[in-house]
Amino acid sequence: MRNRAHRKPFSLWLLLALLVFLGVSSVICGGMLIAAPDGSLMKMPLSNLEHSPFTTFLIPGLVLLFFLGVYPLVVAYCLWTRPSWRWPEALNPFRGMHWAWAASLAAGVIVLIWIVVEMIMLREAVFLHWFVLGWGLALIALTLLPAVRREYRVRA
Repeated sequence: MRNRAHRKPFSLWLLLALLVFLGVSSVICGGMLIAAPDGSLMKMPLSNLEHSPFTTFLIPGLVLLFFLGVYPLVVAYCLWTRPSWRWPEALNPFRGMHWAWAASLAAGVIVLIWIVVEMIMLREAVFLHWFVLGWGLALIALTLLPAVRREYRVRA
């Protein structure tokens, strides 16, 4: 049991902030793509999908909403509350760590996969792509920091 006076390290606060901001912004953007699959709400032409398997932004919007929106928000909640749910533990490849820590690492990997695939499909890389790539790397780096790892090490 954690001491109520236990202070969370700054790196964990930063990780939580990055996850929440990623989640909120992706829910908004994903929702806009779902609401207007032609890209009009985000002022994105359908020609951006020319080298992709998609004809509208509906599927990318759904992926953005759930995998980069809802998922990071749930991960942030679980990092904060450390729920003792048993089912996610079955998916945790890091037996010495709380499953929420592994989920945080996965969130960073999901961001990297998303943005690299997007850059390949668009056949270009603009500032925003590099920014999001850095965001994903920051999520991974913060999750791997010793202070954060100590917070989520499973104590027997």
